[in-house]
Amino acid sequence: MYKLIKPLLFRTDPEVAHHLVVDGMGIAIRIPGAKAALSAIWGTKTYPELEVDLFGQHFQHPVGLAAGLDKNAKAAAGFARIGLSFVEVGTVTPKAQAGNDQPRLFRLPPDEALINRMGFNNEGADSMATRLAKTRGIRVPLVVNIGKNKVTPNERAADDYRACLQKLYAHGDLFVVNISSPNTPDLRALQHGDDLRLLLAAVKDEMEEQAKQHGSLPKPILVKIAPDNTDEQLHYMTEAIVESGVSGIIATNTTISRDGLTHKNAVEIGGLSGRPLTAKSTEVIRTVYSLTKGKLPIIGSGGIFTADDAYDKIRAGASLVEVYTALIYRGPGVMKEIQRGLLKRLKQDGFTRITQAIGADHR
Repeated sequence: MYKLIKPLLFRTDPEVAHHLVVDGMGIAIRIPGAKAALSAIWGTKTYPELEVDLFGQHFQHPVGLAAGLDKNAKAAAGFARIGLSFVEVGTVTPKAQAGNDQPRLFRLPPDEALINRMGFNNEGADSMATRLAKTRGIRVPLVVNIGKNKVTPNERAADDYRACLQKLYAHGDLFVVNISSPNTPDLRALQHGDDLRLLLAAVKDEMEEQAKQHGSLPKPILVKIAPDNTDEQLHYMTEAIVESGVSGIIATNTTISRDGLTHKNAVEIGGLSGRPLTAKSTEVIRTVYSLTKGKLPIIGSGGIFTADDAYDKIRAGASLVEVYTALIYRGPGVMKEIQRGLLKRLKQDGFTRITQAIGADHR
């Protein structure tokens, strides 16, 4: 089905096509029977070998949706029906913002890549909270990715992350602190030194306060990091993240590197995702797993198109992985392909469960 639709989408402006898909799904899932139809067409089977229990949540298999596709949680219930084991929405900021000037999203078909400089365009945390309060049928863990508004200076960034938690705590199962997008000025500076320690301390404090107010346990917090740090930066960053007591790391966000690209859009400014990020993100996972001695769970993100891509990240140390660009280029059917391939790779390596493969390259 996607093979029929893709040529039409690829003849459309990338951002227009993006909104057609996400907004269209958001509308479609309100039609009686639509969710069941999505599950029937693209849903994946349950295999005990692929199940993962982590962060107090159950995942049918290790592959979920990365942030950036459904920024405003318009279609989360739909994405939950196309074979994904969890859905990450956002990045959302406390106040609505338009993002950067258009055009700001570019395809690089020969490279199976995207470049975006969206700039956290979103409708704001209040809008997302209202929408999620009305949403039914998200049958997988919901991950909420939070960020700061562009106009908020870094010294007040913690206030923005606190505000997002205050507004969205009740609606997310896990929360991701996004400090690694290259498209918000100076945001990546929050990955380093005292800025990182102070920010994570504030987020942890707010999470505990929200848990107290809601009469529940604090929800897991993960930190999303960039793939463009030096080894020394990654060492100190990982050390600070471990010391903060958060629940895990997402590795990685998009890259500002342009190595090996062939398409003319390679000159565009922004974050690069897709196939060119595959190896780079896997190496960051491998390094982080080694630095943390495997004690801090990692969600691997970046350039996952095949079961081999996913499995390589799992063997490097990822407990879960995320897709985004692969859905654009290959469609939802890629989920069944990855699932079948993971089962095959497990059998080849003599594992009976996917969790046995986590960090296998380090043993």
